[in-house]
Amino acid sequence: MSMNRITQFFSQLGQTLSQLNTTENWSQLGLIAVILLCAWTIIRIAGRIMTKRTIGQQTRMRPLAPRPLQRVLIPLFSLLLLAGAYLFFSLTHEPADLLYIANVMLLTLTGLRSLQYWLRKHFTDSATLKAWERFISMVVWIAVIFYLSDLLPALLAFLDSLAIKIGDIRISLLSAINLVLLIAVLFTFAIWLSAFLERRLKEYTHLSSNVRAVLTKVTRYFLIALSIIIALNAVGIDLTALTVFGGALGVGLGFGLQRIASNFISGFLLLFDRSIQPGDLVRIGDRLGQVQELRARYLVVRDYDGVSTLIPNENLITSEVINWSYGDSKIRLKVPVEISYDNDPEKALALLLQIATRHPRILDDPPAMALMLQYAANGIQLEISFWIDDPQNGMGSLRSEINIAIWHEFKANNIKFPSPQHDIHIKELPAGVHLRSNEPG
Repeated sequence: MSMNRITQFFSQLGQTLSQLNTTENWSQLGLIAVILLCAWTIIRIAGRIMTKRTIGQQTRMRPLAPRPLQRVLIPLFSLLLLAGAYLFFSLTHEPADLLYIANVMLLTLTGLRSLQYWLRKHFTDSATLKAWERFISMVVWIAVIFYLSDLLPALLAFLDSLAIKIGDIRISLLSAINLVLLIAVLFTFAIWLSAFLERRLKEYTHLSSNVRAVLTKVTRYFLIALSIIIALNAVGIDLTALTVFGGALGVGLGFGLQRIASNFISGFLLLFDRSIQPGDLVRIGDRLGQVQELRARYLVVRDYDGVSTLIPNENLITSEVINWSYGDSKIRLKVPVEISYDNDPEKALALLLQIATRHPRILDDPPAMALMLQYAANGIQLEISFWIDDPQNGMGSLRSEINIAIWHEFKANNIKFPSPQHDIHIKELPAGVHLRSNEPG
């Protein structure tokens, strides 16, 4: 776009502003103002009238059309009224240049606010989303201004002239902008569609959580890859020319990104073989906790201290993993106890069984067992073993409750816990040291 075109643009803008001081233009401006005011008033009044009462004791009124939706309806209703006025002026052969400009600007405003309403409704409100909204609005409004000034073809030709050529591929600034915008639109649609399918899959309860996770991840990555391919084809980039890049990417995956690729593939293997699922109680190394979610690269395990650990999927494939919830959720716990040699071990074993049968978390089948293990140095070693089917609710807390119950039960029945005993054998006393005997005489 040359300097002459820019000068021509400002010259046309000055002429347009100087020609506004006419009766026809003032009548169009007045009509536009009246239509905008009427549309704003009607939508606001209708939003207050069309209400419904909330269910319950509250009697406040809630509008059917919330404020974000009203921001879409006001320019939309104004556009409908202005379109009717522009059609009437055109049929009567009256000047309607300002009405045409107002229709184009209202159409743009309605489209941008509709897009913003849709994005805010389906995606989490964040700084990134707001930045993209501002960027899209700026690009669209610049394009509209150049369109109304008849300079849009010149701008597109100027952007297309700024190009570089790599082999047989010609990449211009215009094609790069089109590619970025098209990828953003298709990528957003792919993310929304995958989230919609994920919500629908959650309704199919006959499918396991792993199958739903696999279908969700495969669908998301397929849609993202498809959107990129469609965008590249749409801007005229030949995909066959990217074979060299694809080969280089494969080499990079083989060397520099092999750990990432390994974790990614391991994640899909875990989902397919269903060895670990969300909600399982697992021990990986020294980490014991509940599986929160399976991601493409890592596993999220939350322990009983409330700490979430991100464990790479590769570690789950190559190392030993204890899954307390795999197959049957029943597990056996053991609580050791030691009593003095002065007590009756049979009575102590009977008390241990009574304690186990009274606890609500301990199962009756298989039954609890109380065993006498051995004669230890300080006392008789006993053990109570029992089964539970809810290890995710905590095992340390259950052992603590059983130990406290043993303490109270043994104390009530006069069963003593042994004190440490040590025999000391003195082979030789130092010179001048004599032992005093407690015997008389």
